[in-house]
This record gives sequence, structure tokens and C-alpha cells, in this order.
Amino acid sequence: MISPEQAGVVIMLIGIYGLMAKREPVKLVLSINLVSLGLVLFFIGLAYAPGKDVPIMPTDPVDPLPATLMLTTLVVDVAITSLALAIIIRIGRDGS
Repeated sequence: MISPEQAGVVIMLIGIYGLMAKREPVKLVLSINLVSLGLVLFFIGLAYAPGKDVPIMPTDPVDPLPATLMLTTLVVDVAITSLALAIIIRIGRDGS
């Protein structure tokens, strides 16, 4: 079975390939998203601790910081993606 860290690295490599091989702006934005999501999966996989409790009144808590940082990363990724796609649409309208 593949670990989350390995899956994250594979997804990042697919995104990097997309950045190198594609020239269409929308595909470049999607490739950047793949790299970012692979990185999030990699770090969440590293932070996973089997047998630990949730950090709400725990006896043996897991560190909540990695999950918090990755959630923030996903929110920023959504904002950057929407901005990039809006710019692509604007350039497409003005260019034709």
C-alpha cells in the first residue's frame, strides 16, 4: 500500500511535469494546484501519528499545528487559483 507521503510526492511530480510540458495558461494553473496539493498531502502524511487522540481534552494529543497550516495553505491556494483564472479570462477577452 502506498503511504500518503509517497502519494504526495507522486502528485507533486505530476504537477511539475505539467508545468514543464504544457503552455496553456489554464493547464499551468492546474499544474500549480497539483504541486500544492501534493505538498499538503505530503506534510499531512508526515504529521499523522497512529494511536494519538484529537487535541480536544486529550490524554495523548496529536500536534494540531501541521493540520492548521495545511488548511491555511488550501485556503490561500483557492484564492490564488481564482485570481489566476480571473486574470486568464480577462487576458482572453482583451486579446481577442
